[in-house]
Amino acid sequence: MIGTLSSHALARLRDRRFHRVRSLRVRSERGALAFVNRVGLCSTFHRFPEGLACLWEAVVGRRDPRWPRRSHHDEGIGITWELKDALPARRHVYYGKLLKGRPVLVALDLIPAFYALVRGRQRARDYRLEYEAGRLSLTAKRIMDALVREHPQYTREIRANCFLLEPSKTREFERAMAELQQGLWLVKTEERYEPSFSYRWDLLEAWLPDQVAEGRRLRRESAVEELVARYTWAAVFTRPPLLSRLFGLPISEVSGVVSRLVDAGILAAECVVKGWPGRWLVHASAVRANGRP
Repeated sequence: MIGTLSSHALARLRDRRFHRVRSLRVRSERGALAFVNRVGLCSTFHRFPEGLACLWEAVVGRRDPRWPRRSHHDEGIGITWELKDALPARRHVYYGKLLKGRPVLVALDLIPAFYALVRGRQRARDYRLEYEAGRLSLTAKRIMDALVREHPQYTREIRANCFLLEPSKTREFERAMAELQQGLWLVKTEERYEPSFSYRWDLLEAWLPDQVAEGRRLRRESAVEELVARYTWAAVFTRPPLLSRLFGLPISEVSGVVSRLVDAGILAAECVVKGWPGRWLVHASAVRANGRP
């Protein structure tokens, strides 16, 4: 029987696992890679209300830092910006708009789970089937046509090949690129600053062929279990509706996965937390310590 857990201890443990503690600050590329690999996925600057690790918070070592008036001269923002560029450029992590239209960094060993959820057994060439089924916009199809013919390409090349160079076409292009990122069709592989600022894009299948191949073999239920287990280790506590909202999954699917993880001893369900309303899902590692890190 699980007793009442301490809300303070659970929040403190989340702070430590999210590196929102000064002594655990991320200060180097090596430290940032270790952080992403440990938590599985994190945002760059955005704070997800559902509770997700944030690289900026890990760099400054505190919860909910304020955006400074002069961000270009802020050390924490500068380090975070450099790290979120460097890690994907060296193919150490995935970077893209994968959760709720927001950019996140994802450990490479977690990409197969995301791929299994989003694309299943599809290959890059199957974008045509998605378009014919009405699940892919015409602009996104045109971008995929261009990248399948030749990849990687920089942003201006893609826009030129798709006849989208006019300023009036910028929003249409950006919407289609976000659509393709969320669908795991393509990935941003580099941010170039000289001679002019630009992004380089590639097909995810070409950039991470092993992870895509593994994802195509992975069963959906196994993929969801892996995501939820990895996320809850870092986040420490959550609720099924929060998981559903964060990962864009049906609540029925989340509930089934949670039941299996509870049976496996990875999560504890229906936990009472002192001072918090309702019941909570808590990672078993926190429960075993009775909420103390």
